[in-house]
Amino acid sequence: MITQKQRTIAIFSIPLVLLSIPFVAMRFTDEINWSLFDFLIMGFLLFSAAFAVELVLRMEKRIKFRIMYAALILIVLFFIWAELAVGIFGTVFSGN
Repeated sequence: MITQKQRTIAIFSIPLVLLSIPFVAMRFTDEINWSLFDFLIMGFLLFSAAFAVELVLRMEKRIKFRIMYAALILIVLFFIWAELAVGIFGTVFSGN
């Protein structure tokens, strides 16, 4: 059985792994060109989502609602990321 401390470490290490992908890729190709601001914004989004998921897992006891809330958090994260990256909604924050 996984302990709460191990789960928390796993949840908060996922954003680090995801942020390391473009960081390492930038060393090998010119196709990826992230600035410090890009890393800060994405880090804030990923760690906010990780914090929200961890909070849901601590507060909600029913498995069905844990899954539902965590999926909702990840869907919102995806839509914010997509808007910032390519502007799917056409807001002033879009990446286009």
